[in-house]
Amino acid sequence: MPKLSALKDKVAPLYRRGDAVYFLDQLALPGKVAYRRCATPEAVAHAIRAMVLRGAPLIGCAAAYGYALAAKGAAVCDGRLWARLDRAERLLAASRPTAVNLFWALRAMRAKAEDLRASGSRTFYRSLLAEADAVTREDVEVNRRMAGHGAKLLPKGGALMTICNTGALATAGIGTALGVIRWAHELGRAKLVYPLETRPYLQGARLTMWELAQAGIPSRLITDGMAAHIMKTERIAAVLTGADRVAANGDAANKIGTYGLALLAKAHGIPFYVVAPSSTVDMKTAHGGDIVIEERSEAEVLEVRGLRLAPAGARARHPAFDVTPARLITGLVTDRGVFRAPYGPALRKAFKS
Repeated sequence: MPKLSALKDKVAPLYRRGDAVYFLDQLALPGKVAYRRCATPEAVAHAIRAMVLRGAPLIGCAAAYGYALAAKGAAVCDGRLWARLDRAERLLAASRPTAVNLFWALRAMRAKAEDLRASGSRTFYRSLLAEADAVTREDVEVNRRMAGHGAKLLPKGGALMTICNTGALATAGIGTALGVIRWAHELGRAKLVYPLETRPYLQGARLTMWELAQAGIPSRLITDGMAAHIMKTERIAAVLTGADRVAANGDAANKIGTYGLALLAKAHGIPFYVVAPSSTVDMKTAHGGDIVIEERSEAEVLEVRGLRLAPAGARARHPAFDVTPARLITGLVTDRGVFRAPYGPALRKAFKS
């Protein structure tokens, strides 16, 4: 029997060395494995905005380090440093608006900074760095717990479908939905994976297919428009996706195309699971209609890596996320267990603190 604790990744999505954090450049994948060094909050915020790194949990870990780096070299916290931390927090918070993990991590770091300041800490910067390290280590453990809960939901030997990238490249550990898939494969519960290519950024094609190959999991890439046909003609046991924010009623924001995938799953009688850490659940957001949907550059739709696809003068829209209503979600898999509908009462009970 394989051990979940032994499931690890060959390539780390981030690591810290001294006073800098290094991010695996996801824009260079799958052709090249390269890291970007960031030693300031400005550099971290730019890496997040530019999609050098992405994935809600990983963005949260990155933001924690970005906040800590604003205090570089400081033994104590005076008024000037506190103002610098405030500026760093605002800068990092503005880097991506939809993923709630970003704001969760910044709140955790600010709370730690407040405690250190109040206690008169003489190791202010080092203690903030240690807190960012702890946030990252906790994400690794959270991923494993989600994998354990989620894999139990899947029948043996089934084919699975997923969208975007929800693996090690989106977290500090083995991943959310893809972490479940990896563990399910180890248990013989996933014989084949159909990742959607995920236009317009192609995270499914570039990143998920790369991770599945690294893990030795059989897969067949499909375009986003092929999902309905594959559901109709193949035995799909379940669809698994991640989430960037889950509202108090269970509505879930995720990569654009997820809502349509959930509608297709419902039409074909296929279970649709959202896999997300408890830090992604936002009890202050009542429902999906209150979630801010990031609009990215229309050039990312009109072009692919600099190659123009549409005619000159063409315009486009690029909402980067959509919201899947709770009624389409079979189960919400978190590190605290699996939640079922009605999600509102279940989430209120679990997150009442």
